Amino acid sequence: MTKRRTHVAKSSGLNTRRALARATAAALTAALVATGASSAVAADAPTPSASKVPVDVKAPEASKFGASGAQDYAPINALYGMDSGGKLWGYGPDGDGGLTSRVDSGQLQPDTKFVTQVNHNADYESDGLWTVVDGQLRYLEWNTSGSTLVGNGWNIYDRLLSTGNLGGAAADDLLARDSSGNLYLYLGYGNGKLTQRYKVGGGWNAYTHIAGQGDLSGDGKNDIVAKDKSGVLWLYKGTGNYKAPFSSRTRVGGGWNTYNNIISVGDTDIDINGIADLIARDKNGALYLYKGTGNAAAPYEPRVKIGSGGWNTYRILF
Repeated sequence: MTKRRTHVAKSSGLNTRRALARATAAALTAALVATGASSAVAADAPTPSASKVPVDVKAPEASKFGASGAQDYAPINALYGMDSGGKLWGYGPDGDGGLTSRVDSGQLQPDTKFVTQVNHNADYESDGLWTVVDGQLRYLEWNTSGSTLVGNGWNIYDRLLSTGNLGGAAADDLLARDSSGNLYLYLGYGNGKLTQRYKVGGGWNAYTHIAGQGDLSGDGKNDIVAKDKSGVLWLYKGTGNYKAPFSSRTRVGGGWNTYNNIISVGDTDIDINGIADLIARDKNGALYLYKGTGNAAAPYEPRVKIGSGGWNTYRILF
């Protein structure tokens, strides 16, 4: 098999006055160079909607950070979309509750099965990506060339994503579900590599989508939500214990089958409330933001449209 050379590039640091994220054009220019696949763009490429949620953009207060620089707040990452040709585009939070115009963010393998962002040090921004191609899990670090092979045999999974720190350490962890419905947790070492897997439980094939990237309940622990086949969304509160990472589920609400994808990249509206938000794409290709409340009994505010039609052009959103 031909060796693949990959390069990812991302600008450094937080803009402490305005953007609070690597959401500028320079920040989103990640060159994930692979096999020279077509970079053609669909004619109906999605663009952000004019509809916004007004927020007060401000820099994080120093008191919110511990001595190590770590914090208990949701990350602020760009939303990325990969089309059927492997072309990658990035949309940053615009500081006003919506998304910036898209930025050409490089090229992935067209047959990439999974992509998820990963943060190693509990700061506001991702440090790289985990990808699965041809059954290989690889770690791609921003601003470096090449990738690190984490392991083989990952084609046994039909769902894979990082939902932040679930095991109690600083680094993001990885969730993977096999075709039998068993869910496994891999703890992150903070360098792209992972521990052995720990079985979370069975029956997770009841869900079509799993999402999470931060705290939803206000207790400082990362939570996830899962949409079942009947369209009901469920909240699993995180415990911080890798041996039993979730408490019993609670119902969020029904009617979520109107969406064909749900994603969380953290605090999308950048209000630094520490609460993760949820992004949902409907079957017509429109994009909606559900702002997190921090209340487990009602974890989301009413939806706001942040993207007009055309988002179905992306095979993977992360």
